[in-house]
Amino acid sequence: MFAVIKTGGKQYRVAADDVLKIEKVAGEVGEIVTIGSVLAFGEGENVTIGAPFVDGASVAAEVVAQGKAPTVIAFKKRRRQNSRRTRGHRQLLTTVRISEILTDGAKPSKKAAAKKEAPKAEAKKDEAPKAEAAKTETAAAAPLFKAPKGKGDDLTEIKGIGPVAAGQLNEQGITTFKQVAGLSDEDIVRIDEAMPFSADQIKDWREQAKELAK
Repeated sequence: MFAVIKTGGKQYRVAADDVLKIEKVAGEVGEIVTIGSVLAFGEGENVTIGAPFVDGASVAAEVVAQGKAPTVIAFKKRRRQNSRRTRGHRQLLTTVRISEILTDGAKPSKKAAAKKEAPKAEAKKDEAPKAEAAKTETAAAAPLFKAPKGKGDDLTEIKGIGPVAAGQLNEQGITTFKQVAGLSDEDIVRIDEAMPFSADQIKDWREQAKELAK
């Protein structure tokens, strides 16, 4: 049996055990999620088509991984106006494995939901996994850089940095033109991996900051 589903503004033709990447859906790895927007389902020539969706039909899928798509760069330049803007975007993606196609309001079977039984094995290891998880959360919450003392600069003076991006940089300890101008290639890689900015975008900010930091 196959089904045509809609998620993230896109349509996919899926069948049991198919693995595909879709725009991010909430869920931890190993969790079973339900996609309720089913446009059609069937087998062979026996196909049921919705208007636009099929009532009572859904697709159960297991979350395999959460990740990001490659960076997409958008560059805009205005001739003879000394104006240019570079922006980067990395779409959040979720890799899922289709467990089953459900009809008539059915819910995911117990067999599909049983894939979440990993915590039983973890319980035998006392509290070590909890301690490791706490360390990971603490490390993730720590800023990438140490903010210098004193009042910071208005980073929105750098073309391509808006109020939201400036706030995100401030949260990671980047508050002055001097810091942006002094970013090394290794620092740029760290920012690219942890924040929704591309390496090319950050390098452009670095060049602009060198002039503003003088």
